Amino acid sequence: MLSLTVVVPCYNERANVAPMVAALEQALGELAWEVVFVDDDSPDGTAQAARDLAQSDPRVRCIRRIGRRGLSSAVIEGALSSSADYVAVIDGDLQHDETRLPVMLDAVAGGADLAIGSRHVEGGDNAGLSSSSRQRLSDAGIRLAQIVTGTRVSDPMSGFFLLRRALFERLASRLTGQGFKILLDLILASPTPLNIVEIPYRFRPRAAGESKLDALVLLQFAGLLIDKALRGAVPLRFLSFALVGAFGVLVNLVVLQAARAAGMPFEGAQTLGTIIAMIANFQLNNQLTYRTQRLKKAKAWQGLALFLVVCSLGAIANIGIARALYAENGSGLAAGAAGAAVGVVWNYAVSATLVWRVR
Repeated sequence: MLSLTVVVPCYNERANVAPMVAALEQALGELAWEVVFVDDDSPDGTAQAARDLAQSDPRVRCIRRIGRRGLSSAVIEGALSSSADYVAVIDGDLQHDETRLPVMLDAVAGGADLAIGSRHVEGGDNAGLSSSSRQRLSDAGIRLAQIVTGTRVSDPMSGFFLLRRALFERLASRLTGQGFKILLDLILASPTPLNIVEIPYRFRPRAAGESKLDALVLLQFAGLLIDKALRGAVPLRFLSFALVGAFGVLVNLVVLQAARAAGMPFEGAQTLGTIIAMIANFQLNNQLTYRTQRLKKAKAWQGLALFLVVCSLGAIANIGIARALYAENGSGLAAGAAGAAVGVVWNYAVSATLVWRVR
């Protein structure tokens, strides 16, 4: 009977596919196992590399995803494709130590709910982080998760863990499926505390490809924590869109004041500030809110033009609602807030369906 499915979410990891399979074969020995590469349509041919191996090795499978991106959702799809008793998740960059998988499997088979590969317990090592900036980002994410959730897990940002498939399936419907960090999502999704065992491992230097850890990943991780704190009452993407919109208001005011100081008439300064704010909002939403559907090259310019039109119509709706409410009750603050709320909802709904729609 198949015992273990190793899920490998990947993007542009072609050079690491064959070494990963060889490393798993060496580490898992006679254990019944399979590896599922979940590839987000990598332009470097990662999926083809996995399928080439699958021609001669039935333990290798590949799920090629088109029109959707994101590590968390890739892990969910890979795990739910398994029929094994246990599911492990490991990055495709060979930085995780696959030789620790048997130890993690023994821990879960022995009664633990979840075994986590940790760099921050005795015997672990974080030397594989390539720069001090990546080290700081990782440490910041860990501290943030521990403060907000109160979890005692030393490495909640780890992408290296193992659990029973049955447990994963019970928690799957509670997962957000967004962003690049799924472990904490799993822990917080459980309605009862999990029995967690942390297994030390040495985080290796990357052999090939490029790191996906950056400040935007940390922001998405913070968004996950906010979503969990609100118990999913407000869509995470809407929160991100609204925060970007608030930043746009700040940009608008700064440009307005600068243009007025330079002698520009108010109407012209306000128009300039509004346009620059909308451009800034588009860039931030493209990089953060819709990171997994990011528009590039010519599509980015087309998306910007459409976003400007959408936001212009939203501004008209904002002003119209505010004027109507002000005429009715005379409260400028309440009328302005209501108009702004209508504008944000309009911009979010139409942008999601037109600008960043899944094609």
